[in-house]
Order: sequence, then structure tokens, then C-alpha cells
Amino acid sequence: MFARGEDGVYRCEDFVSYGWLEHGFGTRNSGDWLDGRKIAELKQVHSAEIEIVGGNWGILGEGDGLIGRDAGVLLAIRTADCLPVLMVDVRLKVVAAVHAGWRGIVAGIGGRAVERMGEAFGSRAEDLRVAIGPGIGECCFETGPEVARQFFPEKKFGNEKPHVNLGEAMFGQLCETGIPAEGIFRAKLCTKCLGGEFYSYRREGQRAGRMWSAVGVREEAEKGRLARNQPPGIPGRSLKKETAD
Repeated sequence: MFARGEDGVYRCEDFVSYGWLEHGFGTRNSGDWLDGRKIAELKQVHSAEIEIVGGNWGILGEGDGLIGRDAGVLLAIRTADCLPVLMVDVRLKVVAAVHAGWRGIVAGIGGRAVERMGEAFGSRAEDLRVAIGPGIGECCFETGPEVARQFFPEKKFGNEKPHVNLGEAMFGQLCETGIPAEGIFRAKLCTKCLGGEFYSYRREGQRAGRMWSAVGVREEAEKGRLARNQPPGIPGRSLKKETAD
């Protein structure tokens, strides 16, 4: 379901089928693959806070999720073990990018993003497709009982070392919103295991780099929409490319 391109970026094959959409999950080998693009990002704080982009780009405040539909603006997040989650409303062409660590998942960031997409743009869960990118796997996400209890409140922990499957937890959270299970795609690539491909905070500590994941509506798609909506006899106008200061 996920394939790595020559640029070192992983892409979800289902998402690639939508010509108006661009997206990707960066790796330690993809360099600054978003260089020169309009990027909307946040100061990530391991929360369930979601911001509506509204055509702006740059650092838009604090939080861990972005939602928008403005062509040419990529919604971007940075990870190094946490899950990068990209969402697409295939009916309304609304997109979202979510940074999901264990704190954000416990706080319900997946469900909150779906809720905000509905509130702001009228998105319906049945129209959403979700790609959950590379993140730390259950094999490597060993936690203390205090963290594990957030995911398994009924379970009693003895001397065992609990492991948590963040991908499975996010999958379940998204299914609870009404998104069809067959519309949720998981990379199942462990960032800690695969050191040649991914940065990992668990493996490298403070020295770990960060990987960019992003999603957005292609500018060409918006130009085409505007051209189709022009009255007869009036040629479509191209959009001017803006640059940030």
C-alpha cells in the first residue's frame, strides 16, 4: 500500500490515484523534499489541538493537527517515532495532517481531526481516506505501566514490560468516527527498527533528526476548477504564484 519513490519519500498508493492530491512521508534519505514550497506547520506540543489553515502558511501557532483545502499550500508535520497521519476528504478535497504521539492519541487527536473537518468544511467520515505513515512499532515502543494504562485501563501489569501499538490505537480511534476500515491505510514501518531509512528519537535521542510528512491540493487542480467555472466566452485566469517573505 506504500511505496518509496526515487526521491526517498514514501507515498500511499491509494492517495496517488487522486490526481488533484499531493502527499508524502519523508525519510532520513529524502532531504528537504519540501524545499521551496508553501508550507503550513505548527509548533508541535503533543496535544489534540487542531488548527484551520485558511490559506496561510508558515508557523501558524501551537498544536498537532492542520486542516485546509487551499491549493498550493502543503500541510506539514515533523516526526521521529510519532505517527504522521494524513487525511483526505475525496468528495470535498479537504486535507488534514496530524502529528500523533502517545499523548495525542490518548487525548483523541484522530477523532478530533475528523470532528473539526466536519465542523469547518462539512466533511463526512464515510468520504475520508487516511494514511498512517511510518512510526515506532509495537516491537519497540516499550513503556512504563503508567503509559500503558492509558491504552489498557483494565489490564493489570506485573513485572512485564508493556508494549503499546500506536498504529493499532490510531486505527481503532479512526474507525470509531465512522471512517470505513478499508479506507484507512497503514505503512507498518517501524522507525526504530529501520535505522537506515528513518530517524528515531528512541534510538538516537536528542541527536535524532526529524522527517517531514505533508499533504495538500495541487495548485493545478484549483486552476482547472476555476477554468471550468468561468462563464462561456471568458478565458480562465491563471493564479499568481505567491512567495513568503
